[in-house]
Amino acid sequence: MNSEKVSPQRKRTQKRKRAVSKRKAQQRKINRYIRITGRVAFIIQALLSLILVITIARSRMLPMKYMFLIFLVFAFLAAVTLLMNLRRSRKIRIAGTGISAVMIVLVLVLTTYFNKTMGLLSVGSKALKTDNMVVVVRADDPAQDLGDARDYNYSIHRSSSETGGSNAMIADIEDVLSSKINVKEYSSDIEAAKALLDGEVDAAIYNKAYTSVIAESLENDEYEDQVRVLYQYGIETSIDKGDVKVGEPFNILISGIDVYGDISQTSRSDVNIIVTVNPKTKKILLTSTPRDYYVPIPEVSNGVRDKLTHAGIYGVDASMRTLEELYGVDITYFVRVNFDTLIKLVDAMDGLDVYVEYPFDCYTDEYHFDKGWHDMFGDQVLAFCRERYSFADGDNQRGRNQEQVLKALLEKMMSPAILPHYADILDSLDGFFQLNMPQEKIAELVNMQLTDNAHWEILKQTAEQGESALETTYSAGSTPLYVMWPDDASVKVNAARIEMILHEGYNNTAVTTASAQ
Repeated sequence: MNSEKVSPQRKRTQKRKRAVSKRKAQQRKINRYIRITGRVAFIIQALLSLILVITIARSRMLPMKYMFLIFLVFAFLAAVTLLMNLRRSRKIRIAGTGISAVMIVLVLVLTTYFNKTMGLLSVGSKALKTDNMVVVVRADDPAQDLGDARDYNYSIHRSSSETGGSNAMIADIEDVLSSKINVKEYSSDIEAAKALLDGEVDAAIYNKAYTSVIAESLENDEYEDQVRVLYQYGIETSIDKGDVKVGEPFNILISGIDVYGDISQTSRSDVNIIVTVNPKTKKILLTSTPRDYYVPIPEVSNGVRDKLTHAGIYGVDASMRTLEELYGVDITYFVRVNFDTLIKLVDAMDGLDVYVEYPFDCYTDEYHFDKGWHDMFGDQVLAFCRERYSFADGDNQRGRNQEQVLKALLEKMMSPAILPHYADILDSLDGFFQLNMPQEKIAELVNMQLTDNAHWEILKQTAEQGESALETTYSAGSTPLYVMWPDDASVKVNAARIEMILHEGYNNTAVTTASAQ
């Protein structure tokens, strides 16, 4: 049987048909892949956008007009990408997929920053104070751990912590060593530390926050170099959160502690500024009180006077109670910051414009400031806030300088200039601030500001210096320390102004004609 011969031309035709058929199959496969990819990208885009909108809405941080606008933008972009993916043109479908990809990345970034913001507020609002109880030995002591100090004699002041820190510390040490320790009680932490330096005992137990008080009381600037921390035990105590009704005025304490690092640790509070906020009148009043004011510490000192700064040793809640009693006002919230907070925040904001009233050289830092406006960064702002020895008005001028910085911070925080630095600010604050304001209250304030975009009037006042003296204090026991008796007239005037702001009957002239500026 003879097979039919296929002509070369027919072979070429069949080959071309097979190639065309193969290309069409590949094109159909690519088109199907593009169609599926586009639809999957659209679904992811729509879901992520919906989740973000719902998350922001639940926070109640943005006004409804902004939420509606965000919803419209996301819905419009989702509709556009859907229509593009339904078109027959491959180029249009690819473009739609590209838009979906861009939107997915954008929504993920926005979600990340929003969740980071809420997480930061959540962590920051976990109001805790940590009493870092320490065992210290002399710097040349051979002991390297508690096991080496098993048979040591320990000095202690049992009432050094109103939260039972001393007893808890002893219990912890005995638990670690699985044995009792020898304890000698003294009348104060200063006496307990002195007993260690004098060789009466081998180790001393006290709250680490007392270190600066001990050095001041013993008039020994080298105290910290003469002892060594052998063991440390942190005791955490929660601080109750306050709350006020929506739109109602309130007081918040800015407490600046004199340490770096862990923001929850108890320490002296060198910055004590009451911020009175009236959301109705859009007025803020800053009231600064000198750190050396000689006042009782409610629920701690049993009526015995102490320096205001020492109230911070017992926790920010003790500082709040002390100032509440001094001015006769209620302080609902607090913000607690330290050296690290200020440096990192100012640097993240790309500096602050601060007005310097008098030219001066910093006593402890190598900075000189001329009179006038200065663009300051973190270290400079910290030096500016801490300086007092260069001024005839001492701590009063320092308080006014701190108010200048706080005013500059508030004004920049409430301006559009903050937006480019938002991510850096979030990073700078992570773990370096503490407050007891609920997230709902913060969301309310943000929502209110975005709704009316109002300009806030920021006013300042400072409690005047009273008579300086050497007096015994609760924290230092029988050792006299430098203190400042409160100026009763100034305190009464400042208290009256706080009440005026709270109750809307405020006279601007009254502030500017006295110690406020």
